[in-house]
Amino acid sequence: MSLNRKSGDAAVVLKQIVKQYSPGSPAAVDNISLQFDSGCLTTLLGPSGCGKTTTLRMIAGLEMATSGQILIGGVDVTRLPATQRDVSMVFQSYALFPHMRVFENIRYGLEVGSLKAEEIDERVDAIMRMTGLEALGSRYPHELSGGQQQRVAVARALVIEPQVLLFDEPLSNLDAKLRRKVRQEIRDLQQSLGLTVIYVTHDQEEALAISDTIVVLNNAVVAQLGSPRELYEKPRTQFVADFIGEANILPCERVASAHGVKVVAGPLSFELSEGIDRVGKGHMAVNPGKISLQPHQEGALSPHAMTGMLSKASYLGDHLECVVETAIGEILVRTPVVSDAPFAGSVVTVTIPPEAIVLLDD
Repeated sequence: MSLNRKSGDAAVVLKQIVKQYSPGSPAAVDNISLQFDSGCLTTLLGPSGCGKTTTLRMIAGLEMATSGQILIGGVDVTRLPATQRDVSMVFQSYALFPHMRVFENIRYGLEVGSLKAEEIDERVDAIMRMTGLEALGSRYPHELSGGQQQRVAVARALVIEPQVLLFDEPLSNLDAKLRRKVRQEIRDLQQSLGLTVIYVTHDQEEALAISDTIVVLNNAVVAQLGSPRELYEKPRTQFVADFIGEANILPCERVASAHGVKVVAGPLSFELSEGIDRVGKGHMAVNPGKISLQPHQEGALSPHAMTGMLSKASYLGDHLECVVETAIGEILVRTPVVSDAPFAGSVVTVTIPPEAIVLLDD
């Protein structure tokens, strides 16, 4: 079977999509326009109630948009039922038929078409080999592990060769170790077959690990979209900075200077030359892993350093997660485990390099 898809074109386009469940109620999805590229894995990420699952269900045809337009493969499907859209969906609960064996579960989606029985069996055999299920065809769902059930759900969705494959929180029922394993299996399969995937999750680590593009949703609108690295290193708002990377959100003031702008945060000051479009009070984000922490020593401090009290130091295997009380508030620091690491209750020096600062749009 051939599932490889051409990349580079838009597989799904949303144009000013709005979803209201009743007239006058707040929109569950509020005027969203997005493009999902062929051959890519795009994740809709956000907290509960942000609109990500509603958006996915509208693409699938399980919910109808109140207004706007949905295109799949260039075809307007806005008012078409789910059965007439070239998509397939893997649900959070997997939705396997408990009275059917694995082979029968996967075969089911092909039986309503015009394929001959021999061709159906060939396609089912091929997808079972592809997903590592060839030895499990005679088992019932209750005889499988959570990870195996998830693979059956993926195989059943893939066997009909959809143009777009949709995932709705597919790993939420698995334990942490199995989630890491299965998410990598999904990513490997997506890349090897060139699948167009739209994936919904509230798990930031999961989204960062598997996505080509992440769309962060909040309060029914798009907060920011970009590659995992762009969102992690260059968040634009306080919400995205906090949701994606647990960044420190620190108050600051931007003052015009001869070289661009001077950013002042309590005793800290930084000269920045780019990415500045205004002055005045605001906030900056600083990644906890980019801050250095040392036992305090007497002497003059650089403009990028300040003292504080180490209130908490948690050992997490390969690093310490530290909380430092400073003049500008509580700061989270992730630092390597070393023999002379400062201890809770001690005075420390916190240093923030200028390149670690991301100025936020308030």
